[in-house]
Amino acid sequence: MSETQAAKVEREEAKAKLREWIKPGDTVHTILRHVSRSGMQREIGIVLLKDGTDLHPNYLVAKAIGERIGKRDGIVVGGCGSDMGFEIVYHLGRTLWPDGFGCIGKGCRSNDHSNGDRDYTPNAHGHERCQDVEGCKVPEHWHADGGYALNHRWL
Repeated sequence: MSETQAAKVEREEAKAKLREWIKPGDTVHTILRHVSRSGMQREIGIVLLKDGTDLHPNYLVAKAIGERIGKRDGIVVGGCGSDMGFEIVYHLGRTLWPDGFGCIGKGCRSNDHSNGDRDYTPNAHGHERCQDVEGCKVPEHWHADGGYALNHRWL
């Protein structure tokens, strides 16, 4: 089914708002709200703990990643046998940073570090690629998979 122009605009607005609230290296918390009787579907809530407040951006996350909101104000996901909270957070990271992200330094969760890259030097330009900075000569430390930009924790 084709996405309407209004839905595309809403999706882009949701991603822009989420990028204001969430930066690479942040932790996104999830809460299991409901499991179907068959165990094949879950409803999972999203919580961001920022500056002493808690944000519940379930609607924005659902719009950004193309999922729906359930009866209990959580994101409805199908499947079993894997960590579906991690799946939502990984999908969110890939959606917000489709071209990857700059290494955040110590504690960076990129799979590049698990696959041989033991260099945790932070990217010189934060979340911008060197190629996007005029006259840049600094080597960058860029991870191509935006899915690992965020940390995940269950509440």
